[in-house]
Amino acid sequence: MRYITAGESHGPQLTTILEGIPAQLSLVAEDINEELARRQKGHGRGRRMQIEKDQVQILSGVRHGKTLGSPVTLVVKNDDWTHWTKVMGIEPLESEQDEEDIKRKITRPRPGHADLVGAIKYGHRDMRNVLERSSARETTVRVAAGAVAKKLLSELGITVAGHVLEIGGVKAENISYNSLEELKERSENSPVRCLDEAAAQKMMAAIDQAKEDGDSIGGVVEVIVDGLPAGIGSYTHYDLKLDAKIAAAIVSINAFKGVEFGIGFEAARRPGSQVHDEIIWNEEDGYSRKTNNLGGFEGGMTTGMPIVVRGVMKPIPTLYKPLQSVDIDTKEVFEASIERSDSCAVPAASVVAEAVVAWEIAQAIVDQFGKDRIDQIKENIASWNERARNY
Repeated sequence: MRYITAGESHGPQLTTILEGIPAQLSLVAEDINEELARRQKGHGRGRRMQIEKDQVQILSGVRHGKTLGSPVTLVVKNDDWTHWTKVMGIEPLESEQDEEDIKRKITRPRPGHADLVGAIKYGHRDMRNVLERSSARETTVRVAAGAVAKKLLSELGITVAGHVLEIGGVKAENISYNSLEELKERSENSPVRCLDEAAAQKMMAAIDQAKEDGDSIGGVVEVIVDGLPAGIGSYTHYDLKLDAKIAAAIVSINAFKGVEFGIGFEAARRPGSQVHDEIIWNEEDGYSRKTNNLGGFEGGMTTGMPIVVRGVMKPIPTLYKPLQSVDIDTKEVFEASIERSDSCAVPAASVVAEAVVAWEIAQAIVDQFGKDRIDQIKENIASWNERARNY
């Protein structure tokens, strides 16, 4: 399985093509629209979320509610495109008047964004050519792709859930839950996707203060995956290790700068006897672990314990009190340009993190247990689990 995305933030649409989705998977637009709606929620979101009401169109690879095994094409229209048809038009400009009609080109890069480096790399003098593609708007169709992956995993009894652990230095403390279904329900009912209600109130206050200050704040999200067989991934080569693939996927999300599994960096502060998960066995469940400090991975492979992965999101680089920058045309010092932005996108980013983790796991499952039909994958996993239980 693989996917590619295309489209600009203020272009006519965002597109993703998914290759390798097994046949006979039940899939309708609503499966995807639910995830798109989740991405648009969250305290701290900006005006763009009031303009766009993301809805997917399935254009190929599905017939009568079932995948065909052929590439699946998903499209999300940008409703804001109507205001940007001249600025982001495809055809060449024909006159000086056309150039005057469009917005002034962007020559002042924002610190922390792709603007300057992207302009240098691709030779753009108008950095709108960079920021339109490097915008987090692209994560819309990554969530759409992740929704398909989640649907596939749910058919196999695998659950993916996420929540927010920290925003702007405010940390969730009371985050106990009895099941991933409970976690999903409670995080969905929170404006910041936080299980700790007291911390959630403080997080919202911090977001409001950042907005008032013209600033932005980041945070930490956590994704948990339960129901995975043991032995998914491989220890044989670096690019086959599933935790490495998930780590790369997390850091590929806009503004994410760090990732950890299980107790993560805390492992550096503990002796080995307090880090490694002791192995146990019983006739009903087979092998398991007393603890899950390693977050469901050993040697780049799943252990059968829940996967626990966290990602660190930096504050969004577009600020309403912009930082100093340098105009690439005049080389004069200016305050960086301002684009419409959120003061905090951590709650939305937790949904994106769920999506990219789900995709990597679904890809690994399909690679290992069969690429063609969902029923064959189910049979192969059942046989695999039986052998692993009695190994």
